[in-house]
Amino acid sequence: MPSTVFGPAATTAGSCPPDRAAPPDARPVRSCAIHQPNLLPRLSTLAKLYAADVWVVLDDVQFARRDYQHRARLAALDDPHRRQWLSVETHLPHGRATLIRDAQVADPHRAARRLGQMPAQYYHAGPYWQLLHDALEPVVHTVTETASTAAVAEATTRALLNVLNWQGTIVHSSDLAASSDRSARLADLTTAVEADTYLCGTGGLRYLDRRPFTKRHLNVHAFRPPTAAEDLWTEASKSTALWALARYGPTCVGSALDSLRATTRPVRSAPVT
Repeated sequence: MPSTVFGPAATTAGSCPPDRAAPPDARPVRSCAIHQPNLLPRLSTLAKLYAADVWVVLDDVQFARRDYQHRARLAALDDPHRRQWLSVETHLPHGRATLIRDAQVADPHRAARRLGQMPAQYYHAGPYWQLLHDALEPVVHTVTETASTAAVAEATTRALLNVLNWQGTIVHSSDLAASSDRSARLADLTTAVEADTYLCGTGGLRYLDRRPFTKRHLNVHAFRPPTAAEDLWTEASKSTALWALARYGPTCVGSALDSLRATTRPVRSAPVT
């Protein structure tokens, strides 16, 4: 069954931009993001999930060792260009054909130690670390209780979304009926969660066939997070969002994500009376 995360809206603080409201004569379109579970996701990924009403956890496609399903880059608090990988060693019981949902944590106790210690080493000096530590600590304790790499990765993402008070629904693609064709699958999943709009990252747009979406009367909306040299979006597509949260705090990051969501959400015009 789908699970829902509730919380109050993030507030604006410091130099973070204010929220933008939809025009009074328009109503929001329900949107979804379809993305693999990522370990301590990058800010660019977290922003896309935050902008969506529904996150479809894409867990029934092939596991990719070169992706972020079992690893994250930790960026140094004082120098985000200095990075180190944090990885959860993963066993693929069916070799390269193993689906994400079937990948297994190879050494749960070692994975729990690394997940508990390495982020603390990088971010304990940040003013918001205690809050982040409290959010991640339950995840660390559950690593030894599950054999699923995907479950661990999803739990870290849920923890960061909860810190940001995201209000949305999480479902799994493996629980939904969908085509095996790549683009048709995405359109089917969008329809299955009763969304009107699929939020697509710029990388995915290069390969997306829009015809299945057009056939189902669905919108495809390109999601493009900001690129900046010095603010919280520094290295947003390369390093875990923990860096921005530890340096700027959930209120500031949440406010920035609220503004980004407001500017990227398509709206449906109100009917003419």
